[in-house]
Amino acid sequence: MEVVEFGRLGDAQRAELEGDEEDPFDAAGNTLQWRSKDQHVALRGDHGRLVASAGLVLAEVEVGNAPPIPVVGIGGVLVSAPYRGRGLGNRVIIEVLARAKATGRELALLFCHRNRAGLYKRHGFVEIPPPVLVEQPDGPVEIAMVSMWRPLREGWEPPAGQLVLRSFPF
Repeated sequence: MEVVEFGRLGDAQRAELEGDEEDPFDAAGNTLQWRSKDQHVALRGDHGRLVASAGLVLAEVEVGNAPPIPVVGIGGVLVSAPYRGRGLGNRVIIEVLARAKATGRELALLFCHRNRAGLYKRHGFVEIPPPVLVEQPDGPVEIAMVSMWRPLREGWEPPAGQLVLRSFPF
């Protein structure tokens, strides 16, 4: 497997990753507007096609009365259906976390379905107590997904209080 990096996910890259899967992110019924990822880390198989990918964005969150905290948002983590169960999700998360640390920000943040939270817990993410608010066109709303974060450097402790993301979720 070759690790590749690129900016936004294009149509051809998306098609390689999603294949014929109708809803690879289990997003059916989700009415939230999501933010595109600005950077991607992916794994390219021996056949030259992308088989796993994760995206990053830079954002800020507010927690309680603390000053805004710069974070690296991680999202769009996907392993192509024929390649699942081979540890590629772990590998792409390790790669994306290395890029997140290189930004100099102190915190990584993500949103996921409950059945995927265990994968991220194995990489040091912890759940953020609800409610977590995210920006939407008509103002902040509570996100129904699991919200998780992890420090990107040793010794960082998140402040207590409600988390508010001042952008669309990623």
